[in-house]
Amino acid sequence: MSTGDRKQRILILGGGFAGVYTAMFLEKAMTPAEREQIEVTIVSNENYIVFQPLLPEVISGTIETLHCITPIRRLARRATLYTRQIEEINLLKKTVRLAPEYRPKPITLEFDHLVIGLGTRLNYDLVPGMREHAIPFKYLGDALRLRNEAVGALEEASVETDPAERRKLLTFVIGGGGFSGVECIAELNDFMRNAVKSYPNIDERDVRCVLLQSAERILPELGEDLAAYAHHILEDRGVEIRLNCRLKAVSADGAIVMDKDTKLDETIAARTIVTTVPSAPHPLVTSLPCELDRGRIKVTGNLDVADWPGVWSLGDCAAVPQKDGITSPPTAQHALRQAKTCAHNILATIRGQKLKPFAFTGLGKLASLGHRSAVAEVLGIKMKGIIAWLFWRTIYLSKFPGFDRQIRIGVDWLLDILLPRDITQVRIFQDDAVAQEHFHAGEFIFDQGDFGDKLYSIVRGSVEILKDGESVAVISEGEVFGEIALLEDSPRTAAIRAQTDVDLVSFSRPAFKQIVTHLPGVRPTIEGIMQKHGVDPSVLHSAE
Repeated sequence: MSTGDRKQRILILGGGFAGVYTAMFLEKAMTPAEREQIEVTIVSNENYIVFQPLLPEVISGTIETLHCITPIRRLARRATLYTRQIEEINLLKKTVRLAPEYRPKPITLEFDHLVIGLGTRLNYDLVPGMREHAIPFKYLGDALRLRNEAVGALEEASVETDPAERRKLLTFVIGGGGFSGVECIAELNDFMRNAVKSYPNIDERDVRCVLLQSAERILPELGEDLAAYAHHILEDRGVEIRLNCRLKAVSADGAIVMDKDTKLDETIAARTIVTTVPSAPHPLVTSLPCELDRGRIKVTGNLDVADWPGVWSLGDCAAVPQKDGITSPPTAQHALRQAKTCAHNILATIRGQKLKPFAFTGLGKLASLGHRSAVAEVLGIKMKGIIAWLFWRTIYLSKFPGFDRQIRIGVDWLLDILLPRDITQVRIFQDDAVAQEHFHAGEFIFDQGDFGDKLYSIVRGSVEILKDGESVAVISEGEVFGEIALLEDSPRTAAIRAQTDVDLVSFSRPAFKQIVTHLPGVRPTIEGIMQKHGVDPSVLHSAE
């Protein structure tokens, strides 16, 4: 393609290993003359790359929060970086539209070569209530949120007098027994059992960590003997492992799990539920007109997309064929090698040279089990225990992008041996004023006598109103409840129980008062609801 004197524009979508390392390898491989004629641009939601293997150690405080990330600008120094959401990818026009950010104006970027490395998203739709009440474990913010939840649970449990509520606070459920789930629960379990030493009112035996795995064993990616070793180590440290058990639904009161053998459901009362599965294709990927393979962009062995010249894809969102006949798994070691091949082939296309196929098939697999133990299978050699743990740390430290971060992490690991772990809670996450909530049939949304702090609107399903244990009414979609106690600053006069599985939108007290006061049309509606319930609408005036 002739572009005259205009620069060749390489646009990379995604700030993970696949996208950032493609930019890095491009910079290294370009000649000085090519650097003047080729423009590389990266679009990422964040201005940093997360080193996923070390993310679980943020939970336990083994490493400092910011030490598991590296600024993209220090890795791909010559690339232009946009930290914006992507609104549209137009392969026909060869443009990508970015959402407004600081200035309320969208930006349209043109490209000659497009590299798609957008990764995947959690599929919230497969598990009711997961979006509303579960913590995903994929990004840095998720690890920070989980750590704060864990410390907050300890603080609340130390002064909670109700045994049932105390058990709920100290119960943690993690869905998914693959690498992410196992490493997450290993670090969380270590952290909780170490942290309780600072809480004299909590016994270590009160902490309950539950790992749900729908398969017959954890770590199915590893050999059966290493998986069995990991299972034994985790159980010996107090982790409760449920095999052939699927996370069926999540609510504000806990998790409903189904035994795949008996088909029976069980509710695990827990305040904190973490999910590492299932994943789904990025919505932008599924909107593209190119061929997909189970939600992933189908590419050739050269990582280009058939029928779309100049379009490349790699990483978790691409179905990359390997020479051993399988599709490349979504791991960092594969993404890094794909990035090197992709960068080589883009430059080869520009230079008119021959492309080379992706030839990497994997070196091995590593999983940390916390507390100075791990399992590893590298080049056919199997390791476990402290030897595998030392190997795990050595490999990941050497692979971490940025020498300055390698030093910081090494110091963190040394200090973790010498000093106690931090148990401070930093409240950086504010509760949403308007939030979605999900309850299962039979669960109480609130009880009679509870403090009124929210107004609820029913989106789907129905709820039952109970006074002194007796059912007095049923309300369903389109109706609201909870306004009386909210306006009168009084305890709830009735209990509300989900008659069916129910989806709600809740409004906090401040949000409700702002809406009633300033949004036209809301006041008459609320007054009508209050009259229907036999409440004097003049209460609204005192609420303002």
